Amino acid sequence: MKFPAALAVIIVAGLHFGFLALEMFYWDAPLGRKVFSMTPEQSAQTAMLAANQGLYNGFLAAGLLWGLVARKSDIVIFFLLCVIIAGIFGALTAKPTILLVQAAPGAIALGLTLLARKRRSEIS
Repeated sequence: MKFPAALAVIIVAGLHFGFLALEMFYWDAPLGRKVFSMTPEQSAQTAMLAANQGLYNGFLAAGLLWGLVARKSDIVIFFLLCVIIAGIFGALTAKPTILLVQAAPGAIALGLTLLARKRRSEIS
C-alpha cells in the first residue's frame, strides 16, 4: 500500500481510537458532556450505551491496523466501508457533523487505498 493511503488509514484508525477513549472513558466527564452537548444527567444515563459504542469504534480501528500490518488491502477496504456506513448512519440518526468527522476521512482513505491498489495491479 502506498504511503499516502497507509497514512490516511492510520489517521482514520487514530480517530476511532480517539472516539473509543471519548465514549468509554470521558463520556460522563466534562469533556464528553461538552463534545456531545449533554447535561450531567444525560451523560450519566447514557454512559453504558456510549461505552458499548466506543468499543465498536475500537474494533474498527483495530481492524484497519490489522489490514495494514497484514498488508491486506481487502481487509482495509472492508473496515473503511464499515467506517463510512457507520458515519453516514450516525449523521442521519444522531448528529450531522459525524459525516465530516467520521465518514469523510474514511471515504478519503478508501479512495486513496483503491487508487494504490489499482496502481499496484497495473504494475504487476
